[in-house]
Formats: sequence, C-alpha cells, structure tokens
Amino acid sequence: MDIGKVDAILAAGPVMAVVVVEKVAAAISLARALVEAGNPLIEITLRTPAALEAIAAVAAEVPGALVGAGTVVRPHDFDAVVTAGAKFAISPGATPALLRACADGPIPFLPGVATASELMSGIELGYQRFKFFPAESLGGAGTLKALHGPFPEIRFCPTGGIGADNAARYWALANVACVGGSWITPTDLVTRGAFDEIGRLAREAAAIRAKVAR
Repeated sequence: MDIGKVDAILAAGPVMAVVVVEKVAAAISLARALVEAGNPLIEITLRTPAALEAIAAVAAEVPGALVGAGTVVRPHDFDAVVTAGAKFAISPGATPALLRACADGPIPFLPGVATASELMSGIELGYQRFKFFPAESLGGAGTLKALHGPFPEIRFCPTGGIGADNAARYWALANVACVGGSWITPTDLVTRGAFDEIGRLAREAAAIRAKVAR
C-alpha cells in the first residue's frame, strides 16, 4: 500500500463527500460543483444501480475530481470500481478476504474499522489509513484521541454522524486526515439539482476547517 498516494487523496479536501446518486447526470453536476468549491474528494456509494456508471462518468468528464467508490464490501466490488475508473475505494468494515484482495490493488483502499482489534488486523496486512465508522456511535473524537496513543502512525477518515456542528472536533485531532459525511451533499439537494447550495455547504465546511488549522 502506497501510503503517500493515500495521504495525497485524503488531503485533497476537508470532507470526503459521501454521495448516493440515482442519475448519472446528477453525479456529474454534483462533482463539478464540489470541484469548483474546492472540495474535489467524492465518495460515490455502491448503493444504487447507477453508481458504477456515475463513477465512470465523473472520472471521465470532471477534471480535478477525485472520485472514489464507497460501500465496497466484497472483492468483486473492488474489481468493479477499479474497472469503472475510481481513484480509490472505501468500505464500512473489512473482512480478511477483502483486506487481502485490496492490499496490492491498483488503487488505494481505505478499510473501515470500529475497534482496536480490527485496526490491528489491518495493520498486520500493511494498512495504515482507515475509515472509522460509525464514528459518533463509537465514541467520536474521544475514541480517536484515545487510539492515537497506541497507534501514533495511523490516520483516519472518520465517518458517521459528522456534520458542520461537530466536524471541528475531529479536524483538531492529529490522527484525522479528513472527515467523511453527507452533510455537504444531502440526498434531497442532489435530487432537486440544488448544486449551488451544495457548493455553498462545501465552502462553509472548508472555512470551518481553515479556522481549526490556525
């Protein structure tokens, strides 16, 4: 696993925008709005029939977008998103088979973990960057702060229950590379085509992140 390549992706935006898309055209417009707002890091989840086509379209038609695939739960999901043109893949959890299948893949894979034991299993296979999910339900920023002690080299993208009201607590942690969430890309705005509003939410998130970094 090329840690430098993973870190470059996670540093591309303060928020990994988690997106559920029903229509390919909406995914393209959404991606363009996020790139323009300075948050090109996009996770299109494999929850709809349009997901793979949407990933392929964004990868081909939206310069500057770093589009990845979420909800990758089986090795064949990983193969499918690589073929579609995803720049990275991410899972809500990880099985030994999935970890092994993705470890030497052509794109970075961010496995999901919820416990220190799951984290150690990933580390044994060479992973050092993880999704922490569902973050708020697992103790949130406090849990991640505690994990930094025994695992100082590990970095996370926490996802689950994170929004504009609590993201700063995560960004303030040394072991958080970025946060994941759908608050800047809510499904109702995507469905209505309110991409200007999505851009505004992304810029607001970037402003919050900038204040934390000062």
